[in-house]
Amino acid sequence: MIREAMKVGAIVERRALKSPWVDHAWVPVAALAGVPAAAPWTVLHETPEVTRYYAGAFELEFFASETGMYRDNLRSGQPSLWVSLRSSRTPPGIALHLVTADPAEAEALTEPGTDVIEAVPMPPEIQNRLAAFVETHHVERPFVKRKRDRADTEAMARRVPGPPLMDSKK
Repeated sequence: MIREAMKVGAIVERRALKSPWVDHAWVPVAALAGVPAAAPWTVLHETPEVTRYYAGAFELEFFASETGMYRDNLRSGQPSLWVSLRSSRTPPGIALHLVTADPAEAEALTEPGTDVIEAVPMPPEIQNRLAAFVETHHVERPFVKRKRDRADTEAMARRVPGPPLMDSKK
């Protein structure tokens, strides 16, 4: 399996909410090409409504089998990375779970409905590296529509020999 990886950083915000059910929300807001010297969960900026954190580093992986998805992402006009956060028992109560450039993988993460997943702008350095990876490893695969087996018109007419059905009116 052809694979390439690079370290990226994630920036998230803890936003205060005015709701009787929940007092805050976590929102991924940016990705960094590379990893800063800061420790995970370093406060970058703080106001009464929003606290911005460097959430930590993640190894962003590119796979040759997914180059079609990466290419579509790059051609979208707004190339994105998807950052996934998952609840954690350790402070601050949330953890960096995944960063991906594959929109299909990001969509699959939404299935359970428990993670916070947001698209953030893909930094130009990552765009360039991903474009080079796609250029090197993409193989165009023609779409092949599967054909269904032809229906057996006699299948419903066949009966298994056995005793006749009993009349329930007797």
